[in-house]
Amino acid sequence: MLWVKAFHIIFVASWFAGLFYMPRLFVNLAMVPADSHAERERLLLMAHKLYKFMTLLMVPALALGLVLWLYYGIGRGPGSGWMHAKLLVVLLAVGYHHMCRSILRKFEQLANRRSHRWFRVFNETSVLIFAVVVILVVVKPF
Repeated sequence: MLWVKAFHIIFVASWFAGLFYMPRLFVNLAMVPADSHAERERLLLMAHKLYKFMTLLMVPALALGLVLWLYYGIGRGPGSGWMHAKLLVVLLAVGYHHMCRSILRKFEQLANRRSHRWFRVFNETSVLIFAVVVILVVVKPF
């Protein structure tokens, strides 16, 4: 079980590293001057590759988490309210991941209407999600 837990943590941390960086690329894309096609294309390529890599990291993170929960019984039984909350927050993280893809498509289609300031705030959302998950797993407040 400890190997599964270790790899789960590795994949979750790696997935979130991508979730931390992707919105930063959006900030940069939102700031690209209209006449700077090369810079825009370079940032789009980086974002597209990062999204693919993040998705490859998300899948084993979720799968290993399910193994810990369903096979090893972590977070099951009395006093496991924290796990229900964690599962809800994990669903938010998956939604945030897919929202990044939607935003990336808008940049690819030249349809983004949001400012770099909006993306700076959006960037902090993944940090909050990560912090809530860590607190729920370590502190187990309920």
